[in-house]
Amino acid sequence: MQLFLQQLPIVIHSLNIGFIQTLKLFGITLLGAIPLGLVICFGSMSRFKPLAGFCRVFIWIIRGTPLMIQLLIIYYFPGLVLGNAIWGGGERGRFIAASVAFIINYACYFSVIFRGGIQGVPIGQQEAGMVLGMTKRQIFFNVTLLQMIKRIVPPMSNEILTLVKDTSLARIIALQEIIWAGQSFMKGSQGISGAIWPLFFTAVYYLVFNGILTIVLGRIEKKLDYFR
Repeated sequence: MQLFLQQLPIVIHSLNIGFIQTLKLFGITLLGAIPLGLVICFGSMSRFKPLAGFCRVFIWIIRGTPLMIQLLIIYYFPGLVLGNAIWGGGERGRFIAASVAFIINYACYFSVIFRGGIQGVPIGQQEAGMVLGMTKRQIFFNVTLLQMIKRIVPPMSNEILTLVKDTSLARIIALQEIIWAGQSFMKGSQGISGAIWPLFFTAVYYLVFNGILTIVLGRIEKKLDYFR
């Protein structure tokens, strides 16, 4: 018990640093994937068939392959195959590569959700907007977009909660996120080795963070109930 109390501050400090890295990856992924997903969505719905075809094939490839493989390819391919380590070295380079991989991956998933939300808005409402003299831009932002948001909140919430857990995959390229920090005490870190209990503490971090997100996303969904 005394040994545990001595090790606890060291472990918590290390997990806090790893969790900050996890939060950064989570936040940057959302900031990049949401707008990129909307762009890919519009591309897949374009009347220009080559563009629509390209976007749909791209979505199929990204959704059909594991995120872990995408992380490895994005991080190692430029340096090993092209001879140009564009990400640079160290933790900063690994974080940038992981951010790019996560943004691309989640943008493709979000694009499918966006497309379903847009196509789920009754066409009659768009026609009513045209009758009232609204432009296509006004119809999209004042009619389609607002109702689309209401429709996509539940599936988007699910993807956002999944993203929290998927950030742990970044350790495959040695990004020092929270799981990496917890696992390091099994191998030997800061004078602690063979300790598995720090991994149980990482689960608490995920549970608390996902709990907070669940409450926030639930309140957002309730605020959009006026579209019913």
